[in-house]
Amino acid sequence: MLLAFLPKTWFVDQNQWLLYLIALVGMVGVVKGADWLVEGAVGLAARLGMPKVIIGATIVSLGTTSPEAAVSVLAAWQGDAGLALGNGVGSIIADTGLIFGVGCLMTRLPADRFVLSRQGWVQFGAAVLLAGLCFTRYASHGDTAQLSRTIGAILIGLLAIYMVMSVKWSRQHTLREPDLAGPLQDDIPHVPNNTETNTFKPIAALIFMGLIGLVIVIISGDALVASVSEVAEAHWHVPKAVIAATLVAFGTSLPELVVGITAIRKGHAELLVGNVIGADILNVLFVIGAAALAKPLPITEPGTTQPLIFLWLHLPTMLLILALFRVYIFRASRVGNFSRWMGVPLVAIYLVYTVIGYVASL
Repeated sequence: MLLAFLPKTWFVDQNQWLLYLIALVGMVGVVKGADWLVEGAVGLAARLGMPKVIIGATIVSLGTTSPEAAVSVLAAWQGDAGLALGNGVGSIIADTGLIFGVGCLMTRLPADRFVLSRQGWVQFGAAVLLAGLCFTRYASHGDTAQLSRTIGAILIGLLAIYMVMSVKWSRQHTLREPDLAGPLQDDIPHVPNNTETNTFKPIAALIFMGLIGLVIVIISGDALVASVSEVAEAHWHVPKAVIAATLVAFGTSLPELVVGITAIRKGHAELLVGNVIGADILNVLFVIGAAALAKPLPITEPGTTQPLIFLWLHLPTMLLILALFRVYIFRASRVGNFSRWMGVPLVAIYLVYTVIGYVASL
């Protein structure tokens, strides 16, 4: 199932060349939308006097995860509650393994010690809390285990506390953000940004720019993934299982990936770091919390391999990647940046996880 806002029926039985055109337009749209979102976020950070990494961990991550929350809640109401849990955990794996990993491979990402020692621990704690809830519920209830509405309400309550604390932490931040360091940054084509110009724009205009950019990224990304998926299935005769394990899985993380790459390209890599940390937190407290509040989320599906895949693949992979990320944070906080080699294990884990998930689903 393609978790998207654009109905898949719009792309079925369409002319192959029309689908290619839609894919091309979608690709252009995600790039341009990401440009506007990044510029709006950077300008807003300048106007509000907030660090870009904090903006990335709150406003940008809230925007990029809101569609996932909406779709997960809708899926829960429509009887596909189990999809919400897998979607949230899978997004954490993709955000940290794929997106942060690719970012590390592109450049030496800055490490803001203030944020990493606060939001970074919330990120890890939220994931451990989710894993603990899932394993304990399964141990006590077996195949009938689920995350209840009460648990959903608790997660939403923790989300409110986190947002309040993020505002408090942003006011305590010294604003001495680390810069992209090292000659490797020169290897990345730099696109002149409009930060100084945006500083003089009204806050409402900057918010509007960011929102329009976010909407364009989401809709264009949906169109891109849906059109390519239809071409692969109907015209190239690629099995649906392969499409689900590759294109659709990639598509759910496309907004965060494009925004992260654009942020690096424009010299605002702090946004990528903040967005990954914030998105991981929100995938637990916001996406899964809201979906569980709408309808209890089953942890297992009796008669299927769901317990094996979710409990023994998805959750351990999430914890492994975030534990590795914590090790990276410890080292990066001392030297001021994340080294490029750190991206190799993260991307490798993500690729192995994707392959195992595909094989297990056959």
